[in-house]
Amino acid sequence: MSIVDRLAAARADVPADLILRNARLVNVISGEIYPTDIVIHDRHVVALGEGYSGEREVDLGCAFVTPGLIDAHVHIESSLVTPPEFARAVVPHGVTSVITDPHEIANVLGIAGIHYMLERAKGGYLNMFVMASSCVPATHMETSGAQLEAADLAPLLEHDWVPGLAELMNYPGVALGDEGMLDKITLFKKRVLDGHAPAMTGRMLNAYVAAGVQSEHECTTLEEAREKLRLGLTIFVREGSGTRNLLPLLPLITPENHGAICFCTDDRVPADLIDEGSIDFMLRQAIAAGIDPVMAIRMGSYNTARHFGLRKYGALTPGRYADLLVVPDLHEFRAQQVYRGGELVAEDGVMIGERKKARAIDLPASVNIAGDSLDFTIPARGEKIRVIGKVLGQVYTEHRVESARIVDGCAVSDVERDILKFAMIERHQASGNTGLGFIKGIGLQRGAIAGTVAHDHHNLAVIGVDDESMRTAVSAIVEMGGGLAAVDGEAVLARLPLPVAGLMSEDPIEKVRADYEAMTAAAHSLGSPMPDPFMVMSFMGLEVIPKLKLTDVGLVDVEQFKSVDLFV
Repeated sequence: MSIVDRLAAARADVPADLILRNARLVNVISGEIYPTDIVIHDRHVVALGEGYSGEREVDLGCAFVTPGLIDAHVHIESSLVTPPEFARAVVPHGVTSVITDPHEIANVLGIAGIHYMLERAKGGYLNMFVMASSCVPATHMETSGAQLEAADLAPLLEHDWVPGLAELMNYPGVALGDEGMLDKITLFKKRVLDGHAPAMTGRMLNAYVAAGVQSEHECTTLEEAREKLRLGLTIFVREGSGTRNLLPLLPLITPENHGAICFCTDDRVPADLIDEGSIDFMLRQAIAAGIDPVMAIRMGSYNTARHFGLRKYGALTPGRYADLLVVPDLHEFRAQQVYRGGELVAEDGVMIGERKKARAIDLPASVNIAGDSLDFTIPARGEKIRVIGKVLGQVYTEHRVESARIVDGCAVSDVERDILKFAMIERHQASGNTGLGFIKGIGLQRGAIAGTVAHDHHNLAVIGVDDESMRTAVSAIVEMGGGLAAVDGEAVLARLPLPVAGLMSEDPIEKVRADYEAMTAAAHSLGSPMPDPFMVMSFMGLEVIPKLKLTDVGLVDVEQFKSVDLFV
């Protein structure tokens, strides 16, 4: 079909493909809710109103109809499954489009990783827009599997599903005029430029915004969000699995400013996606807290489409794609039916149709560990050590100074004070690089946990009570070709293979969820009281989130943006 066919249906010269009768339309542009028929032809809404006939007609019985929800910023890799399985999780919850940054797989496989994600999204049930990953590696204080410069990203400008440049995480580099960062900004100057500037303020923040950055998803306090909003940044309010920022930031939102606010999830694990949902979960929370339903829906759909220049998405008006939800109760906000391009793709929380078999895509092995990387001995060079302090419910950390527990001349884990040995092993080039440090707040009483999910370099992270358990955990992951493991001494208690770049599985998300829950249960049996110690561990090497982190190069003081010694 063509636009000529759609115009004919809009004029009622020919029957439309589908008419949804007796809808209560939530019009996010006019701000109204009113009864109407929705006329759909060739995947588009072509008309609103009465007097049309259709090949198929569905009586909605005065149910509400809203635009399909759009996630403004998400890393699909954090779901531990590939795009088709991610879609099976979020589409039944009403998410019909996402803006994703594939910098997790890009840090392992480079531009080939980005193309893998684009290929896996083809022919699926989810509109997946891919931002060009701007920070591979995130900084010079890590070793990743690839390095993407402006010239490497240039071909993505021609791709229809690439709306802009992904989060500029090297925020000091941007503000200080780093040549490589400015080359990427210049290349994408006519596109959307996403931000990432946790706790940045004052003159440096002014410089960061002046570089052309347009959004921010790292706000954790009202004061931070308000300052950034005043400087013109669109605020992506985030509610991830490990970053629960929605409720603290809701007081920021007013009828006057909500047009500059979108909703995003950033990182969510399988259980949260399946049980809580995605953007729909945020809408339920926001509406329950007193946000007007139309405002909430607008922040979860139209605002995001407008920010990214997606003119045919985010609202239900003639000429836009018929991505829509049928919702019986706006306050409960649970999608009874989900349409994408006028096709019913999910009903009552379940996808319609069988799981499609993905075609094979060959990827290189991504876990390359040098044999001498498994020495976790830390000879004592002083009595005081820097310790990463985990902050509950956040990915930023404390920079603590503690007395070291020294045994036979070496610094070791101190279970009584919950100070555990932490290692980050370079796994891309078999360089033998291993960063060693300590972390407080994980709570293991014995054994170790480990994984190749370690944002954003995704080297092999391992936290343990004793060196033997740490070596066992690393060996288990090398044997799997990437994944997660929990061990006790020489015994492997649980493992989750992630063969796609050491980040994702192509198994059904239900199986990955079950395996992941077995992993967390094993970690709990080892003494950790954390709901999800693996998610926590995955962010403890991210040296663009304050205050103290560990990479394969060593400890990084993020506020000073430099490497620091373990011993004080």
